[in-house]
Amino acid sequence: MFRLWLLLCRLYYARIQLGTPPREFYVQIDTGSDLLWVSCSSCNGCPRTNALNMPLHVFDPGSSSSASAISCSDERCGPGVQTPDSVCPTQSNLCSYSLAYEDGSRASGYYVTDLLTFDMIEGSTAVNSSAAVMFGCSTSQTGDLQESEKTIDGIFGLGQQETSVVSQLALLGVAPRAFSHCLRGDGDGGGTLVLGEILDPNVVYTPLVPSQPYYNLNLQSISMNGQPLSIDPSVFATFSDRGTIVDTGTTLAYLVEEAYDTLINAIANSVSQTARMLMNEGNHCFLTTSDVVDTFPQVSFDFEGGASMILSPQEYLVQQNSFDGATFWCMGLTKAQGQARTILGDIVLRNKIVVYDLAGQRLGWTNYDCSLSVNVSTTTTNGKDQGEYFHVGQTSRGSGSDRVAPFEFIQWGLRVCFITVSLLGSIIRLC
Repeated sequence: MFRLWLLLCRLYYARIQLGTPPREFYVQIDTGSDLLWVSCSSCNGCPRTNALNMPLHVFDPGSSSSASAISCSDERCGPGVQTPDSVCPTQSNLCSYSLAYEDGSRASGYYVTDLLTFDMIEGSTAVNSSAAVMFGCSTSQTGDLQESEKTIDGIFGLGQQETSVVSQLALLGVAPRAFSHCLRGDGDGGGTLVLGEILDPNVVYTPLVPSQPYYNLNLQSISMNGQPLSIDPSVFATFSDRGTIVDTGTTLAYLVEEAYDTLINAIANSVSQTARMLMNEGNHCFLTTSDVVDTFPQVSFDFEGGASMILSPQEYLVQQNSFDGATFWCMGLTKAQGQARTILGDIVLRNKIVVYDLAGQRLGWTNYDCSLSVNVSTTTTNGKDQGEYFHVGQTSRGSGSDRVAPFEFIQWGLRVCFITVSLLGSIIRLC
C-alpha cells in the first residue's frame, strides 16, 4: 500500500516500493505533473538529508535485478517522453528528461523501467504481485528540490499524459484510468489516495477542458453565501497559459488578480463588524474574537455543468495564532502575482473526495470526512473485477466496490500520518 503523509507545510507524500529486491522511497503526490521520479545514485548534488528527520533514499539501477535503462533507440523514447529541452546524449545513449516546475525548481535525469510492488487481495489472502513501470532516475535537482525543509526522495506525478503511472497501469489493465483522493485537513493530516474511483452518491462532476496538459476546469464564477460575485467570466477562460487547474503539488489556491481583489473586498465588507483586516507580509489576514464559522461567509467555485466546490471558512482561511482572546486568520487563497492562471491547491481540496475520471474526461468532488473509510471501485479498464480488497476489520463489499479504511495515525518526526492507497483490489505493500 502507499502511505501518505501531511507535513506542516502541507506537503502530501507517499511511500512506495521500487526494484528487486523492493526498496522504499518517499514521493510527493503531484497532480500538476506526470512523471514519477526518484533521486538516482549517480545524482550530483542531490540532497542526502532533510530537516524532517526522515531517511532519504536513492535509486541504484545496478542494485535492482529487474531494472533496465531506456535507450534513445527504444520505441518508448518518443516525442511524448522526451521533454522539449532534453535530448538524447551521444555518449550515454540514455533516454533523458528535464522538468521545470512552477516554483522555478528543476529535475533532470534518464528513464528506467522497474517493478512497482504490490499485493493483490483475493478473499483474505494476500498474493504478492508487481507491475513494470517507467519512471525517472534523477541525476540533477535545483531550486526548492534541494532545500532541506522540503526535499524528499522524488515526485509522484499523477497527470494524465502517457508517462504517468496512472496511464501506464491502465494500459497494462492493472487499474482503471482514474484515481481519487480524500485529504484530511486537520492537524494530523493524512487521508486516502486510491488508484481507481472512490464511489459516493454525492459526487458532482464537471468536464475537463480537452487537449490540455493539466487538469483544467471551466471555472465560471465565484460565489459568496450563494450569490455570484461581479467577476468577468473571461478572466477564467482557458487558452495559452490561462485557465483554472487542480494541483495537489501546490499548497495554497492562487486566483487571478481580478477575481482575488473582488473576493477579498467582498469578504472584508461582510465581516467588517466582527473582524479587522490586517496585512501580514503581503497577505490579507483578519483578527477576530468571534467564532470563524459564524463570522466568515461560505465561498464556492462554480464550474461548468452546475458543479460547485463549496468552501467553509476553515477551508479558505489558515489560523496563525491567538492572543488576548482574539484569533489571527490569514487567507489560504492568494493573488496570482504575475500570472493569469488560477491554481486550486490542496488547501481547497481538503476534506473532500476528489475523483479524476480520465477515461470519462471529467473531475468530481464532494465534501467528506476523510478520517472515515471510503467505497472503492474494483472494475479495471478490461471490465474485470480485481478480486476483493478490504482493510483489516472491513469486509463489507457491494457490487463492484469495496470498503477501504484509513490506517491508524502514528507520529513520525513532524506530524505525519498514514493513509491507504488501493489499486482496485490491489495494495502496494510498504511494510
